[in-house]
Amino acid sequence: MRPDTPAENVDHTAEAARLERTAGLYPEDAEALLLRAAAHLELSGDRPAATTLYDRLLSSAEGLDNPALVRALKASNLWEYGHEAEARAIIEGIRTTSPRDPAPWVIVAEALESHDELEAAADTFSEAAHLLLGSVEEPPPATHPLLYGRHRVRRMLGLPHDDWDTLADTLHTSSVTLDELHDPKRVWSLGSDNPAELEAEISRLRAELGAYREALSRPFPVAVLHWPAPELAELLSAYPTLSSEYPSHAEHLSTIESSLRELSASGTPNLGIVTGTVPSYEAFAASEGASPGDATLLPQYATTLAARGRAVAWPPGRGAGCWCGSGSWYAGCHGDSES
Repeated sequence: MRPDTPAENVDHTAEAARLERTAGLYPEDAEALLLRAAAHLELSGDRPAATTLYDRLLSSAEGLDNPALVRALKASNLWEYGHEAEARAIIEGIRTTSPRDPAPWVIVAEALESHDELEAAADTFSEAAHLLLGSVEEPPPATHPLLYGRHRVRRMLGLPHDDWDTLADTLHTSSVTLDELHDPKRVWSLGSDNPAELEAEISRLRAELGAYREALSRPFPVAVLHWPAPELAELLSAYPTLSSEYPSHAEHLSTIESSLRELSASGTPNLGIVTGTVPSYEAFAASEGASPGDATLLPQYATTLAARGRAVAWPPGRGAGCWCGSGSWYAGCHGDSES
């Protein structure tokens, strides 16, 4: 269930409780699952309960994959129900620590923007752009919301375009340009009596909503299961019947790449790779009441990992490391057309 599903179509409180229960079953995925649960609680209107989940994550003995993201979400949530001073303190702390992930920057900048702190929002977006994009030839998709948000706030402030604004225009693929979408004067057209103006504004809003939904939540990827060499050796030692599925680790890696290329060539979108571990696989088999040696469980296990947010998009972005874990660039490893 997507967290942006309208309240009339889902019981957000019940969905949050379900996700909390799932987090108890899969502690290795607790961070992603509890963040989704907190999003449902925010949508249900129970913001204090969402803060409790954020605090639970931040006080966890287990290390978080992205503590800055959790703090950013907590700050945004706190500000929405009257805890402005605490929210501002958290936002300042995030800016000071300079996370390398664009998501926390986008969240805190948008929190400032939503409370009419446009100059501070613009400064935050620009600070993140300098940090994350200063030496990048081609911005990765995860940084696109950063550039779009910066463009929007600067447009509202009436600032002239700079190189990053131009880059945002280039990356944006909607039929309506960013300049139109972010035009502060659009709001006035909603009060017009001219049907043509109203129709044009509705078209712009539809395009903006479509772009927002696409960025907010994509469907689960079609994911292929990857076993690192030590995990595959342990798996085959414990369950020799799976040897027919995995003749060798090198062949396993080659099959992953070729399968994904075939899926891509057939037009299948949103492809990904999930990495398995033997304990996780055994727990999944137990939950299904089946033997881990049953090869038919493998694709189900991959789908479950993807649904729990464990998939990494394929192919890796330009200049990224290979998905196989070799430490080499993807382009020179499995991304090589000859591999």
